[in-house]
Amino acid sequence: MKKEHIFLIFTIFLTLLSVYLLYQILSPFLPSILWAIFLAIAFYPVFKKLQHLLKKRGTLSAGIMTLFVLSVIVLPSSLLMASLAVEVVEVYHQVEEMIKTGQLQAHMERISEIPIFKWVLMRLNRSLDLSQKEPLDFLLKNLQQISTFLFNQTTKIIKGLSTFVIGFFFTLLSLYYLFKDGDRLFERLKEVIPVPSKERDLLILRFKDMVYATIYGGILIAILQGLLGGLSFWALGLSSPIFWGTAMAFLSFIPIGGTALIWAPASVLLFVQGSFLKGIILLVIGIFGISMVDNLLRPLLISTRTKIHPLLLFFAVLGGIQVFGLIGLVAGPMIVTLFLTLIEIYVRGIRIDRNHNIKSHP
Repeated sequence: MKKEHIFLIFTIFLTLLSVYLLYQILSPFLPSILWAIFLAIAFYPVFKKLQHLLKKRGTLSAGIMTLFVLSVIVLPSSLLMASLAVEVVEVYHQVEEMIKTGQLQAHMERISEIPIFKWVLMRLNRSLDLSQKEPLDFLLKNLQQISTFLFNQTTKIIKGLSTFVIGFFFTLLSLYYLFKDGDRLFERLKEVIPVPSKERDLLILRFKDMVYATIYGGILIAILQGLLGGLSFWALGLSSPIFWGTAMAFLSFIPIGGTALIWAPASVLLFVQGSFLKGIILLVIGIFGISMVDNLLRPLLISTRTKIHPLLLFFAVLGGIQVFGLIGLVAGPMIVTLFLTLIEIYVRGIRIDRNHNIKSHP
């Protein structure tokens, strides 16, 4: 074996080893780094305008933008979580009180006389033999068990919260340097990508389109669903319409459940409280109004721009969340975008070669 071949094999081995070791070193921080990259891409146009206003002061502009992202994400999320905890505890106590005073039993008897619910209860009775059980006692017992479980999990919740805070700090730190040195890092990245300039620009364009469409499209859908949900709660005279509308806006980013995690339990609670008409109205608005906003607009705003089929996009998001966690909301479509773009580049190359051969052999 020639000396050059030995050197090449050794170089490849060292390169692969260094890549593996680098992954092992950075793997605990990869979610934070990836979130920082996505946020930097999404807010970079705003950063460039701010940098122009501040006369190219990169350090100051990066610091201001990082604080801006912090205020946009952390403050609303903190207020929402605190309010949600209070609302959940209040609903729990209301249901518990209704069970103890017998109000819930009376409402359940009225509900069981409604034809559609009567039919559902008959089906459940055949499958689960509900006649041998006391549903209300079962419900009260489980409510008590849930509250005890949540109390016992306080330590784990605090630990999880501290882990989130540390991870978010690393995200902000990475985001600051991505703003500050983004142009230089981007130019180096373009040099590293081992493809011709035309194909390289296509890859970069598709990634930008994917991130913009996913984040901005998701934000627009969240605002519309939150507004529609909040207005529905206000029109029906339900408590805290602004809070629940905001909660639905945040939950709209979750592909499974989403806003239904708010309006569906609210509909059930209205039925339990005896407000059958309001419950039916909210259920109809939730299914054919709030949820349809996501079903109609997401394919239009995201799939059209990224050129990903809606079904493939749906599975990309779900699979991404299962593999990568919450960051899979963007990472899943990003991987699919990479795959489809590489296929497109390959097909273009075949077409160019075919046309070249046809011209060479008339």
